[in-house]
Amino acid sequence: MIKLKIVAVLGLSILMSCSTESVKDIRNPIMVQLEFVKGKGILFGHQDDLAYGKNWSYVDGESDVKRVAGDYPAMFGWELGGIELQHTNNLDSIHFQVIKDLVIKGYQMGGINTFSWHPFSVTNGENSWNTETDVVKHMLPNGSHHKEFLAQLDRLADFFQSLKADDGKLVPFIFRPWHEMDGAWFWWGTKNCTSDEFKELFRFSIEYLKNKKGLTQMLVAYSPDRNFTTLDEYLTWYPGDDVIDIIGMDNYYDLKVPGGVELAIKKLHIVIACAKEKQKLSALTETGLENVTDSLWYTQKLGKVVSDSLISKELSYVMVWRNDPKVHFFFPYENHPAAANAKSFLDTPEMLLLNDFNKQKNK
Repeated sequence: MIKLKIVAVLGLSILMSCSTESVKDIRNPIMVQLEFVKGKGILFGHQDDLAYGKNWSYVDGESDVKRVAGDYPAMFGWELGGIELQHTNNLDSIHFQVIKDLVIKGYQMGGINTFSWHPFSVTNGENSWNTETDVVKHMLPNGSHHKEFLAQLDRLADFFQSLKADDGKLVPFIFRPWHEMDGAWFWWGTKNCTSDEFKELFRFSIEYLKNKKGLTQMLVAYSPDRNFTTLDEYLTWYPGDDVIDIIGMDNYYDLKVPGGVELAIKKLHIVIACAKEKQKLSALTETGLENVTDSLWYTQKLGKVVSDSLISKELSYVMVWRNDPKVHFFFPYENHPAAANAKSFLDTPEMLLLNDFNKQKNK
């Protein structure tokens, strides 16, 4: 009897040990890395950084951030609009095969990849910015175009599952769908759907991708625009703790108007308080100044925000938008009047570029 008890206890101990190891093993590596470096620096990210810049396109090893600051960003942002319709290129005219190759490259360099998605409507084929008709209610279960939406999610999932490193492992990533829902410029925003419809859309999207399509390598970010002043307002569209990993905010407007820095700081304090309460990570998920018309913007606007004592300790990353030579740019290119200032900003202890990030997470 005593022997049986001993065997049972040993067996339970081994089982518990194995279970603990299994839980550790399946934790998303991005979450592990961001938690480890939190408080040691804020990762700097740039949309489409490896694909093109102000005066170049598809040159291996190039990066406007690297040209100016001497190193690559720690995070690489990509857009998947068009994948749901099996387009060859995304909304910004990048071939999806190129995106795939550069995502894998960025990951193998040690960086983190994050994806936005501005899909075409399942009801009329219009782009995400067409708000003439309501779309969301038709995408939901029992909606008139739910099957078409499932097909879109299937194609999205197929792309994510094709992202494999040289060792065959799936590339982990952050997915940031349905962002800026508190504005009126997307068909999933305030003009075209209720908060309950939005929450159902968000929850269904993530549950389908994780539970039905098996995307365990995915972290999910919630990122309203800056249209809130209280926690309750911020959480108006929040779909639930079980489908969100990163609590974020997009904010362009506050960082280009008088007194806006203080507003941006207050709003990030709300984001951070929410993240801490929910045991999530926090981020400034999208920002920038179009064409960097203020040569001191990086140190005097964005720099003032991230150097705030609470923000510098708690924020995980900040992303600026892309440098499209035909449209606009959000990071100064070589010899631009703001280039030296941007370099000074990225040289501060608060900010981590790729080499900084790799050194910190390997300590």
